[in-house]
Amino acid sequence: MYDWNGLIKALTCIRCEHHLEPDDYFKGCPRCLDDGYPASLKILFDYKNSWDIDQKARGMFRYIDRLPYRSFPTLGEGGTPVIHLEGLADELGIPELWLKNEGQNPTGSHKDRMSPLIVARAASLKRTTVVAASSGNAGASLAAYAAAGGLQCKIVTTPKIGRIWEKAIRTSGAEIIKVSNSKERWEVIRNQVENEGAYPATNYSSPPVGSNLFGVQGYVTVAFEIVEQMKANLPTAIIIPCTRGDLLWGIWEGFIEAKRMGWINSIPRLYAVEPFPRLSQVLQGSDYREEFKGDSSQMPSIGGNTVTYQAMHAINSSGGGAVSIPNIEVEQAQKDLAKRGLFLEGSAAVTWPAASKLIKLGEINKNDKVLLMLTSHGYKGV
Repeated sequence: MYDWNGLIKALTCIRCEHHLEPDDYFKGCPRCLDDGYPASLKILFDYKNSWDIDQKARGMFRYIDRLPYRSFPTLGEGGTPVIHLEGLADELGIPELWLKNEGQNPTGSHKDRMSPLIVARAASLKRTTVVAASSGNAGASLAAYAAAGGLQCKIVTTPKIGRIWEKAIRTSGAEIIKVSNSKERWEVIRNQVENEGAYPATNYSSPPVGSNLFGVQGYVTVAFEIVEQMKANLPTAIIIPCTRGDLLWGIWEGFIEAKRMGWINSIPRLYAVEPFPRLSQVLQGSDYREEFKGDSSQMPSIGGNTVTYQAMHAINSSGGGAVSIPNIEVEQAQKDLAKRGLFLEGSAAVTWPAASKLIKLGEINKNDKVLLMLTSHGYKGV
């Protein structure tokens, strides 16, 4: 039904670099899992064959040679704009500040780059149902793309899910399963996958790895778009809302490929924004397999108390860092950007105070050109 990309050579572990045949490894690299250090797998392409951006295509289809499937259900995802708002850079005392607005994807978030590839993979395996643990954005996105691809969908969430998100998921025809807490969601997902034959979009192991590797590959297209849109004025630092680092890793991997292709000479430093110190602690020496405590009630899309190897690796490899922005700053961040025309989900708006904090900490300097990743619009009630 959907065309597999024949340029895929193998899968490889981002930690131990062990190669595996292309297949589904929902718990990440088997070797690292056995060693007690869970890590994600990535797609390894046949680099002997060159590839080009399809200049006639739109959205993610421009980069079809670096996606796992050459066809997938589409609602018009990708091709989101990079925006320049007058005065923002001056407020921070830096030469350039830009915003990549992922809220203009079909269901209003960056998750729309992941969902169609997951649906394509599930359909290719003749699975009838896709399943995900979600606080909102991923659930709404997967439900929409499952509907577009003719698959059933189950979203496992908690009673805290926003009303509009819940309506979007149910109206798309998906089933919502509510459990008492986030960790319990993973047990339900595990049962759905291992006993019911559902195909998972999200991780369900602890300590976690990233989401479905075929879906995460969709995020490389964010980096490719940034290169195309900003090549003459490429940012030196990018600020990205982060939970377990799917988007962070995908952007890093996209820039690695762009540099390999000779499109850029250097890779921007990547900075993760989180609601309380998790990745920040890991970068200071804590074990990435630990659980971290903190309040993310105003930023459910980047909540959770765990970190992944992929997030740590992308940050360290890019020379970036992590910064935490507390709940108390969310509403003001939303107001600041809304007054300039952008109404964002709190988990996206926090990139704005994060930029200010990183400058005060000396992580970003007066010569940096900064890009904020705006992962979701604010019309979902959060």
